[in-house]
Amino acid sequence: MNKTNRNQTSKLNQLLNILKPKIKTKQVYNYTVPDLWNAWDYDEKKITKTPWGELIVNPYHFYHEVIKSYILPKAKKNIDYSQPIHQIFPIEHSKDYSYLGGDWIKKSVVYSMMIRASTSWDHDRSGQLDHSNLYQLKETGTFIKTLVLLPLLKKMGVDVVYMLPISKFSLKDKKGELGSPYGVSNLFELDPNLKDPISGDNFTVDDEFQAFVEACHILDMKVMIDIIPRTNAVENDLILDHPEWFYWIKCEEYNDYFPPSVPSLGPILSPKPQFLEQVYQSHHVWKHIRKFSFDPKTLDSEKYELIVEEYRHNPNQSFLELIKKSYGIQIAPAFSDHINDPQPPWTDVTFFRMYLDHPVLTHKELKKHVGDEVIPPYILFDTIKNNYYQGNQPNIELWETLSNVIPYYQSKFGIDGARIDMGHALSNDLLDMILSKARQIDPNFCFIAEELESSNAQKARESGYNMIIGPGFTEEPRFQDRRLHAFLYDVHHLSCPLFACGETHDTPRLAARKGGRNAAKMLTILNMFVPNAIPFINSGQEVYELQPMNIGLDARPNERYLLDQNDPFYGKLALFDKYAFHYLNHMRWDIADNLDIVSRIRKQYIDTMVDLNNYYPIGFEHMSINCIGFGYVEPHKIDQQNNNILLIFANTDPYHDTYCQANLYQIREAAKNYTRKANQLYSQYEPARDLYDFDYNLNLNLYLKPSEVKIIKI
Repeated sequence: MNKTNRNQTSKLNQLLNILKPKIKTKQVYNYTVPDLWNAWDYDEKKITKTPWGELIVNPYHFYHEVIKSYILPKAKKNIDYSQPIHQIFPIEHSKDYSYLGGDWIKKSVVYSMMIRASTSWDHDRSGQLDHSNLYQLKETGTFIKTLVLLPLLKKMGVDVVYMLPISKFSLKDKKGELGSPYGVSNLFELDPNLKDPISGDNFTVDDEFQAFVEACHILDMKVMIDIIPRTNAVENDLILDHPEWFYWIKCEEYNDYFPPSVPSLGPILSPKPQFLEQVYQSHHVWKHIRKFSFDPKTLDSEKYELIVEEYRHNPNQSFLELIKKSYGIQIAPAFSDHINDPQPPWTDVTFFRMYLDHPVLTHKELKKHVGDEVIPPYILFDTIKNNYYQGNQPNIELWETLSNVIPYYQSKFGIDGARIDMGHALSNDLLDMILSKARQIDPNFCFIAEELESSNAQKARESGYNMIIGPGFTEEPRFQDRRLHAFLYDVHHLSCPLFACGETHDTPRLAARKGGRNAAKMLTILNMFVPNAIPFINSGQEVYELQPMNIGLDARPNERYLLDQNDPFYGKLALFDKYAFHYLNHMRWDIADNLDIVSRIRKQYIDTMVDLNNYYPIGFEHMSINCIGFGYVEPHKIDQQNNNILLIFANTDPYHDTYCQANLYQIREAAKNYTRKANQLYSQYEPARDLYDFDYNLNLNLYLKPSEVKIIKI
């Protein structure tokens, strides 16, 4: 593509041209942004700084300049950055027989972002987050505003932006003030609330996302999204044409609708086939099954067509209310697929009906209890757990729709990867359709499995995933129980990598756990070097955010009430409410500045680190030492006298100093040649310096302050 055509079609250039005329205006702006959003040396002549860390800017000029001065100068000529990044810059396939397209993730640093929350800010200082503020601009996050976060992410070494769902979602039975982005109502439309009025009416939310992806690709950052193929909103755009794709219950049963208990079984069990007989012996289960109905089209197709026609003539009315009025039935809410899970129903979402018949393994139990009676489709632990239970009649039309979602985002927006929400609960056939269609378009498309158990890493790899989420968010914060030690020393044995993370959007914040900011900083830095793991930074983690985005996993009592009661976001959760991270935290630059140093070291040694043959755990003089250590030995190079050795040590005690001796016997054996001189490349507490602290056995004597991380080169 020649340069002229490139500029004409580039959404980023179009956005630049839209913003430009608004720069020179007599309008006086009192529009503020956190100074953390300026990691790219914005022209200080154009800003006023406040003592508490905000910048007062002309918003049109501010967002225009990050494109013009920071992003576009890094673009190469005649390149179409709207494509997936590995179609722009093809990579050579590894000669390693185990290589799988998308394994580039092994060298990446991932930043998890919820667009709506990550760039929320009270720009006009009205005391609330306005949908349209004093300047008719949006104060919740948008793709355009997120452009100014990219320089900060680059500073921290991030090269993958992973976004929580960005699709259109339903507000019916919504959670919180804004609703959950996981209640998707249209898989093929972006959330219209992410549209930024700053770009005007002729630049769509699709255009804005395309511009954002282009910007990421110019900065050599990949873009990954969350895909939800198992559930949909209870009020969604597919019901009209395909009511048979969903489960329905009688309206009079709704208030008494909840997951049925199985008293003969214990608490919270995975619904494995060996439990099936006991499940269907429970009278609670049969009471539950009797609440269901066939879909309205199956009950009376002629009446259904009349209702559809009525709705099309007046789409402002609720289609589901028409169904309720005419049939006395409604969509059945989803609930946990684990037996005896105390969670209430998830009232904002429902399950897709993946098979048009009951599971094969269930036929015997149904026959035993109801004979030849025809039972309507129903939600139960088996019918929704398709990795264990499949029917004889796959809902092929639905499967085709679901497997076309990622190709749509690839072709239209140029995304580079996706996390499959609850993908482990899908049948292998459907999962294979989803993965294979995406890789037909982009052989290097990356897939993340929402698999939390390390023991399932091999299965995920065999299914075609590049990595799993893993249990880091539960293990890392429990350093006092030495679960961090066990996690870090075991992960290199896994069949595929996992996330090195101490928090996610579903868990408590690291800074709110034991050890506070000391431990949070230590884990964030240490995670940059964990073997067979990909560093994962949750949005807000970099400013020591205390309030969780959700309380879905590993939550403690009172988890959502960690902020001061006078804080405007007290008790709110970013996944459902209007929420802005505390970007004015007095330590807001601390993690970013440290990762700026650490990520450069990681980048220098990343090729050595991804080859697990170069990894060596390091022990200490006794097991009770509150220290973790490991190293990487670079393969010997002909032009070097000695191997380079990278050592990483961390004091896992956030309250006390520690003295210890690192046993480097394995390192010495691997490196062969060895010197008594080392360079300390990094510490939170002191500058880089030479070290000579070896004993007569060439072991290393260490003094570490609370939660100190030392990175040493020999």
